[in-house]
Amino acid sequence: MHDERVPGTAAGSPEARILDLLLPYHRTTATAPALLGEPGEYPEQLARIRRFTSAGEPVLFTLPGFPCKSPNPAKVLGHLPDEGERLSLAFLDRLCSRVGEIYGPGARMLICSDGHIFGDLINVPDAHIDAYGDALRTMIRRAGLRHLDTFDLRQVYGDLPYDEKRARAAEAYAPGLAALRTLTRTDEETTRLYRGITRFLVEDSVGHTGSRSALQRDCRARAYGVIARSRAWGDLVAARHPRSVRLSIHPQRPGAAKFGIRLLESADAWATPWHSTVLRRRDGRAQLMRRADAARLGRLVLRDGRPSHYAER
Repeated sequence: MHDERVPGTAAGSPEARILDLLLPYHRTTATAPALLGEPGEYPEQLARIRRFTSAGEPVLFTLPGFPCKSPNPAKVLGHLPDEGERLSLAFLDRLCSRVGEIYGPGARMLICSDGHIFGDLINVPDAHIDAYGDALRTMIRRAGLRHLDTFDLRQVYGDLPYDEKRARAAEAYAPGLAALRTLTRTDEETTRLYRGITRFLVEDSVGHTGSRSALQRDCRARAYGVIARSRAWGDLVAARHPRSVRLSIHPQRPGAAKFGIRLLESADAWATPWHSTVLRRRDGRAQLMRRADAARLGRLVLRDGRPSHYAER
């Protein structure tokens, strides 16, 4: 049954068929595929896709993500992109290609790397974030992923110091701390995001020498900062690309303004290539998991002389 807020949407319309391609990969808080619904239950995405299809233009997706690798060596192989990013980029490019098979003008994906916006809060050096982003672009170019482009703070504020770039973005777009705290108490999705980011920060606080309770307090405070800056980045991207179809690597409920997208298989709905390592199963499946777990199950595989992933024994 189609949502009445999307008049004229038919199952065979270009926007409905494009959304149908995305639905199997929806990263959502729903617990069963049946709860993903049908295209008409996603009025925001249908309306945004229609802005392009009605004009006969390529659909533009914006995806904040691919920030940098986790600083926790128990999770990842290093600070540069590896098999997880390679497979995820290929998936996104293939998804855009499939849009082109059902809608002539096709689609483009703008990967909006958000590492610099909160790098200081997650204790990742800006130099590592730059190296990650540069390697990501090299990966896209070498693989011939012609539907993908990248965007980061360097394209917004040029050569300013990163602390100043972060401050400018936050001043212009970040929500206030009091409002964010209230939202965390009252909105289920924000509460889930806050808890998920706090968990990541605790896990990634490598070398912490204080008490567990002090670490928890510090990570809870930093989690508010990460969410505020992430929202600032999302709003900055939206201001630069106001017509785009907004995707997210975080789980999103059906009908939300953003559409959560799952890049690779994982038992954890929050897992991403930059917080995990790929284990290539014997049947060919690629699964994200902690590096320590992948190392117990597989053998290390190198690509271009660098650690890439594990292959199941």
